[in-house]
Amino acid sequence: MKITFLLLASIVGLGSTAGENQEKASMFKITTKRANDAVETQSDKDKTAFVVKSPSGIGQTVIERSDEKWPDVVVLRLRLKGLESFKASNGAVTLEAAVSIQNEGQWVRLWKDGKEDLPLDNKSPFWMEIHMVGSDGKPAKVIPLKDGYFEMTLPKAFFEGNPKSITLNWIDFYR
Repeated sequence: MKITFLLLASIVGLGSTAGENQEKASMFKITTKRANDAVETQSDKDKTAFVVKSPSGIGQTVIERSDEKWPDVVVLRLRLKGLESFKASNGAVTLEAAVSIQNEGQWVRLWKDGKEDLPLDNKSPFWMEIHMVGSDGKPAKVIPLKDGYFEMTLPKAFFEGNPKSITLNWIDFYR
């Protein structure tokens, strides 16, 4: 079952007025694959954050822009306990990632277009930092996260060609 909704009223501002937030929210049509998944939009000037909540830990959402272009900065906050698999696709490029804890530190694998054997590094235009954030807003050091989230900023190169929509897929290995 697909659930489609246009976010208008459930906006949490990052310094904008309610009217500005409603205007920013109407710039996106968001479709989730599961009825109990939710995506909230938070906007401030040229930055928009999409906050994904997925009780099952497995999901997909399509975010379609209604405006002429994407915001300058697009941030994702995945409220999951873990991140076994993440995909962001714009129709031409697919970025994939996985996050784990190894030797008491966060370990992120990031690759493009299904080429897991060719990991991206911070010199790639498609590189993105992925941060684990705890419920206190500070960097988390353990998985499963408790009331925390994974945060990443999609790279500018991902929006080259100004795609009409992006598709996000995730799997949280703590279900």
